[in-house]
Amino acid sequence: MKLVRIRPTILPPKIWINVLEEVTEIWSAWRRQKLPLYLFLAMCFNLVVSPLVLAADGQLSRTQSWALGLLGLVTVSLSVYLFFVMFVPEKF
Repeated sequence: MKLVRIRPTILPPKIWINVLEEVTEIWSAWRRQKLPLYLFLAMCFNLVVSPLVLAADGQLSRTQSWALGLLGLVTVSLSVYLFFVMFVPEKF
C-alpha cells in the first residue's frame, strides 16, 4: 500500500486580505442594521411555533399554521414593545 500525501492548498495573502475585508464589512453592516437579524430570528422561532400550531388543530394546512404562528409572534412582540413604550417613555 502506497502512502499518499495531500498537500493543503494555501490561499495567497491577497485573497486572505479580501476575505478579511469582506468579513469586517459584513460585521459592521450587522452592527448597524438590526432588522434583518430580528427577522431571521423570528423566522427561526416560527420553525418551532408552526408545528405546535399545526398539531393543535389537524385541519389547518401548513401555510395556514405558518401564518398563524407568525401572526402570534407579531402580536406578542408588538404588545411587549407597547408595554415598554408606556412604562419607559424616556428611551423612546
